[in-house]
Amino acid sequence: MTMQPRSAGTALCWPSFIPKANHQKVGRTTLRESLLSLQYGVPKSTPLFTTYAIKSSIPPRAQENEKSSADSAKTNSASRVFHQPNAVGIIGGASAAATADFVKKVVVWTSSETEESLPLLLYSDPQLKQQLCSSLAGIDLGTSRKSVGSNHGGSVLAALREKRMFLESSGACCIVMPCHISHAWYQELSQGCSVPFLHIGDCVARELKEANLRPIETGSNVKIGLLGSEESLSAGFYQDSLSNQGFEVVLPDHATMEHIVVPAIGALQSKDIEGARILLRIALQILLVRAVSMVVLASYDMRSLLAPDDPLLKKCIDPIDTLARATVKWSHSVRNII
Repeated sequence: MTMQPRSAGTALCWPSFIPKANHQKVGRTTLRESLLSLQYGVPKSTPLFTTYAIKSSIPPRAQENEKSSADSAKTNSASRVFHQPNAVGIIGGASAAATADFVKKVVVWTSSETEESLPLLLYSDPQLKQQLCSSLAGIDLGTSRKSVGSNHGGSVLAALREKRMFLESSGACCIVMPCHISHAWYQELSQGCSVPFLHIGDCVARELKEANLRPIETGSNVKIGLLGSEESLSAGFYQDSLSNQGFEVVLPDHATMEHIVVPAIGALQSKDIEGARILLRIALQILLVRAVSMVVLASYDMRSLLAPDDPLLKKCIDPIDTLARATVKWSHSVRNII
């Protein structure tokens, strides 16, 4: 279906919060250089991930260096898409489905409490998935966690930083990344950020801490299991965030990763959904036998395998959900200040 930009008489399915701008349908060749704004003021029949780009008036870096501070301030003001203090900038990740799910939940959870949902700026780059995966390919759980983000994928960090800076200058007052692997570069990426930049691992750890979980085994710390791809586990940021909150982190052992988790991911990629689901449930049960109170599912694809009524789901926490809740909580704090 070919979709045209909305017109004055178009029926809307969600509140319109994006200001009038010069919109242009874009293809893959220009996607890297354009801010993709997911518009919710569209006909109900429109696919969720039909995207439009908002032309930016941000000048090249060389020109910025030559401008005076007054001219720079004027240019930054002109390039802003949003001026609301609760505008959220979203750096799309390796999974378009995870990004779309995050956006959907933020919209639903905010619009159910207020007349309008949050103003959202989405920068989604379809080439990012290949960059992320190739940068972390071959890294195993024995790799020093501190070196994963800093010593691998300098081009990825540069691309992510460009997206972050673009969202900031376009009016985002908070930055989020609904992507597990991208957080391998969070430490470097967040440096110099002028607005709050929510960390998915910290959000998960705080939410679990606030849940006042009790240890399964008497006399031990609360144990939290962690399940995901080798790349996500090797990045180590979930382990760091959970440990900082006093949790004992339990990872799958080598045999479980080799014979259950990796084959589960392979089955999922080959569209053997039932086989992947069976292997995932086995991996979860192995972690639960090791007396973990909850399991962090650091993989959107794995999370999507479990049915809503699966009893194992009650022992799992979805980081994408947690990040969405933290984003809504941030928006509430800004609204209370205003």
